[in-house]
Amino acid sequence: RDPRVVEKIHDVVGLYLNPPVNAVVFSFDEKSQMQALDRTQPGLPLKKGRAGTMTHDYKRHGVTTLFAAMNMATGETIHGCMPRHRHQEFLRFLRRVERSVEPGLDIHVILDNYATHKTEEVRRWLKRNPRVHFHFVPTGSSWLNMVERLFSELTEKQLRRSAVNSVQELISDVSAYLDRRNTDPKPYIWTKTANEIITKIKRGLRTLAAVH
Repeated sequence: RDPRVVEKIHDVVGLYLNPPVNAVVFSFDEKSQMQALDRTQPGLPLKKGRAGTMTHDYKRHGVTTLFAAMNMATGETIHGCMPRHRHQEFLRFLRRVERSVEPGLDIHVILDNYATHKTEEVRRWLKRNPRVHFHFVPTGSSWLNMVERLFSELTEKQLRRSAVNSVQELISDVSAYLDRRNTDPKPYIWTKTANEIITKIKRGLRTLAAVH
């Protein structure tokens, strides 16, 4: 549905496959509404002859939003949790990302089309910080943003079976997991070219058109 889908795919995939020199590329996103859930009964661990168990009813203790910017060259992630998900929090985290990169290097940020990323306050900040460049994935194409793989990994390995009693405990668990990952980070490697992706999309659209 994005009229600039081809242009944006070439732009983002180009950063993955041929990153610019003298620059750092970050894949950025927010994992919003992460719930601090406490299971009503403790789960039983995996053992011989029996699968691990966990209850599906739980108590809610509040929510938080994870902000994450993954360095595409190193796999290291700058991260932080905030109670709200507005342009103020986005700018606060963006300033932190900008300060982490040594002067003289450009900063390219891959992110989605969420309205918070396009407010007038954000545009003014970008004008004052010309070394920071935004690259938006096409609308409805979160799969093109590599940090989503990190969020999937976080969900599978940390959040899915967790049981916490407060938002602060959830934040501590998330931060501990990402900090451990940062001690030996592994970058994700993109392999598909823009043309391969666009060809597959067109093939899928032709199939849908034939069905309907």
